[in-house]
Amino acid sequence: MALLPPQRLAPAASRSATRWLFGRGKYNLERAPRALYTTREIATNISVAEPAVDFPDASTGISTAEQPSSQGSRREAVKAAKPFSDFLTDAFNRQHDYLRISITERCNLRCLYCMPEEGVPLSPQSHLLTTPEIYYLSSLFVNQGVTKIRLTGGEPTVRRDILPLMQKIGSLRPRGLRELAITTNGISLHRKLDAMVDAGLTGVNLSLDTLDPFQFQIMTRRKGFDAVMRSVDRILEMKSLGADLKLKINCVVMRGLNERDILPFVELGREKDIEVRFIEYMPFDGNKWSKGKMISYKEMLDLIRAKYPGLKQVQGHNNDTSKTWEVPGFLGKIGFITSMTHNFCGTCNRLRITSDGNLKVCLFGNAEVSLRDLLRQDNNGKPIDEEAFEAIKKMEMDRRQGLLGDGTALGWGQRERELLDVIGAAVKRKKEKHAGMGELENMKNRPMILIGG
Repeated sequence: MALLPPQRLAPAASRSATRWLFGRGKYNLERAPRALYTTREIATNISVAEPAVDFPDASTGISTAEQPSSQGSRREAVKAAKPFSDFLTDAFNRQHDYLRISITERCNLRCLYCMPEEGVPLSPQSHLLTTPEIYYLSSLFVNQGVTKIRLTGGEPTVRRDILPLMQKIGSLRPRGLRELAITTNGISLHRKLDAMVDAGLTGVNLSLDTLDPFQFQIMTRRKGFDAVMRSVDRILEMKSLGADLKLKINCVVMRGLNERDILPFVELGREKDIEVRFIEYMPFDGNKWSKGKMISYKEMLDLIRAKYPGLKQVQGHNNDTSKTWEVPGFLGKIGFITSMTHNFCGTCNRLRITSDGNLKVCLFGNAEVSLRDLLRQDNNGKPIDEEAFEAIKKMEMDRRQGLLGDGTALGWGQRERELLDVIGAAVKRKKEKHAGMGELENMKNRPMILIGG
């Protein structure tokens, strides 16, 4: 079968879809008729069929395909919108509309601050969330008000079914999902980026701690700098040709290793539309953190101001993790993630699901609850694959149509309520702020790679 060019499907209200077409090495925008059911071949040779029937929202019984599509209906839906979910609102009235999902524990780098030199013991495959389980949990959270989902790892691009997974999550846009992002080291991103944008990718956070290829190998214990830069260049090329894709580079600054890269990273924004975010070095199991290795926000800011005295702060948004600054005349911006010296807990709107299915309400907290175990109770504790997912979905739809007797299992309607109770209780236990620097240094927590960046 001949490969079709990647397509980006517009929202359901649109009468046509926007299609990216290759032409002499560039993208051209062309309008294409919208199909109700499509099977698409993409550049990775993976054929993905759009589902004919979506799993219904247990609270309304309405499937994605039945959501209102006209402009008038959307306005009415907005007016009739329910208050933000109490399950995702904590005791300090913080509303959590941002979900980060780790989809793998594996990584093709060994960064100093993320993974111990000896590596980490990996969970058995059966302990990790399957694609149907990730999709179901994504749907559950979106139905409760989550508008942004970020896929993390490990390195998410090493997951074999990353593209079908992104397409499934991207299909949640009619239910309220606005952003689908990924955090990646960029090693293999350039090979999958076009198909990811086609699936609905809107943002890339790319981890890059140095612009020196030799230093890159020291900090990551692997080669691959050139591949990362190919990914950066490809993102910028797509942005210049009209792709709606945000790029942020995350740089963890460690004294004695890469502080000399701070100014070159700032200079990167002179002619490139990039936001480089400098991250204070944070303690996690196995990364040998010490206060002496950490360079504070103030120290980094003073260093940059000495070279760029016109540096000025940019007004941010309530839930920003980064303090954003700009150099007048530069296309790009810089930011600082100051978890250690100026925490932003008061406006935190983020929840995390680890690759083995635990809900983690705070990056620096060690309290976790398993969503996986509760989710699998309807499948005898076994992983829910595509076949099991379809069987459970059919049973639930038959139940709602009155086709099943009273002797059958409770089904996912009841299971969803139990999941929401567990999620709500965990969110309500979230502390006002995480521990201080001294406590964090000695607190037991997962290595960063097993949490999800």
